[in-house]
Amino acid sequence: MLTLCGAMGVAGFSALGIWQLERRVWKLDLIDRVEHRLRAAPVAAPGPAAWATVNAADDEYRRLVVAGRFLDDRETLVQAVSDLGGGFWVMAPFRTDDGFTVLVNRGFVPPDKRDPQARLAGKPSGEHTEIHGLLRMSEPKGGFLRNNDPAGNRWYSRDVQAIATQQGIVEAAPYFIDADATSNPGGWPVGGLTVVSFHNSHLIYAATWFGLALMMLGAVAFLWRHEMQERQRLPETSGMSDPA
Repeated sequence: MLTLCGAMGVAGFSALGIWQLERRVWKLDLIDRVEHRLRAAPVAAPGPAAWATVNAADDEYRRLVVAGRFLDDRETLVQAVSDLGGGFWVMAPFRTDDGFTVLVNRGFVPPDKRDPQARLAGKPSGEHTEIHGLLRMSEPKGGFLRNNDPAGNRWYSRDVQAIATQQGIVEAAPYFIDADATSNPGGWPVGGLTVVSFHNSHLIYAATWFGLALMMLGAVAFLWRHEMQERQRLPETSGMSDPA
């Protein structure tokens, strides 16, 4: 019985190791596709006709360019931690020349710049402009262990639909744009802080599972040998008679 359980353990650990190798192949393919998008020329931001097909696997981190105007005084601050420290992302609705609205993460501001009055030179002016950046998918509900609170205007993730609703935008793109590092008047917000990084420890995980499978295999071999030795002793023991 123990030998059977051990054999099942070997099979299970081996299956987990194979699964991690498959995940590694998938992750390397994802990294390659994203790097290709980052090197490609920018394309027009997807309009309403394409919104139903926009997804993370095929579109996230695609370089975009869009022209239009920011909607004044309708920005939303989302709590953030960046290379510049703790502060906020400035999410601003942008009305495109094509007639749809998309949220733009204009960049990072520290706590002392959260009030637009503290960065008048950097606030959206309503003038026609062109935005270059990366397509990012919505981050619904909230951040780690913290739900967004639209009623209290406290945001921990860039939830496109919730922010658009809170700002009274009837129809907004299901994605947002991370603006590039083009300097804003007055220096704030600071764009171009998107971190493109993928955790890829699948090879280590696979080695761990295969190592456990080998250890279990050793234990199974030991148990099998022990059982064989016990079976060999049984005939000798059964053939012995009690002394008169």
